[in-house]
Amino acid sequence: MAVAHERLSQASAIIEEAADKALHFFAAHQTVATRAKGVQDFVSEADTTVENLIRDRLAAAFPGESIIGEEFGGQSEGAYWIIDPIDGTSNFLRGSPLWGISLGFVRDDRPELGVVAMPVMGEIYAAADGTGLLMNGRPLARTIPSQDVRIMSLGDSLADDLDDAAKLQIGLRRAGWVVEAFHSTSVSLVFAARGIFDGHLQKVTTMWDIAGGAVLAREAGLEVRIGEDLASRVPWIAAGTPALLAATEPLWPEIRTDTGLS
Repeated sequence: MAVAHERLSQASAIIEEAADKALHFFAAHQTVATRAKGVQDFVSEADTTVENLIRDRLAAAFPGESIIGEEFGGQSEGAYWIIDPIDGTSNFLRGSPLWGISLGFVRDDRPELGVVAMPVMGEIYAAADGTGLLMNGRPLARTIPSQDVRIMSLGDSLADDLDDAAKLQIGLRRAGWVVEAFHSTSVSLVFAARGIFDGHLQKVTTMWDIAGGAVLAREAGLEVRIGEDLASRVPWIAAGTPALLAATEPLWPEIRTDTGLS
């Protein structure tokens, strides 16, 4: 456990520095250099600069360990660090505070350490196996402000089957849930971990989107299921309370099978 805490402390310090760097870019988000990777898929100077900073600090703190990032790639071996430098770039570029920086450590396809910063809020969430959820270095218990309010989030992707995604949203709304969509997976998983949401579901995602937040949600006490679409090999995540996952299973049968990655 001492080793896990030390690695988590070092990773949190790296993300704290990255958050400060990202905030400088956010203050000038209207003039940040940006290019399109695809339709409604953007990369900014903030993304590349922050990823390079995190890579440099990880290489110094954990020499020889593999690193993967959304912008500059890398090889996923048995164990590796994985970075999403600005998760929610579209939100960032429009001036919304709902963007994050995500760092995870994955071993044998299972996220075991995660740090997510919400820089505009001044909050850094961290967790590793057995640590519980931490916010700004202090333990944070998951609380639910109102038990009667059922609210969750759905992730979205350019690769979504829109008809399929609509059926899931409609089914959840008919089952009594308010459905949010932030276009930032890591922020959505933070909200689930904190108890603001009952959970977060995303049929099409990436490991850099989910690795950090999945650990936060799991250590906060939510059930976290991670798998892959059998045809595309694209990851999915279902993280939530027993009530939310029970309501989701008839609408999304694939999550019934525990892949062993959670």
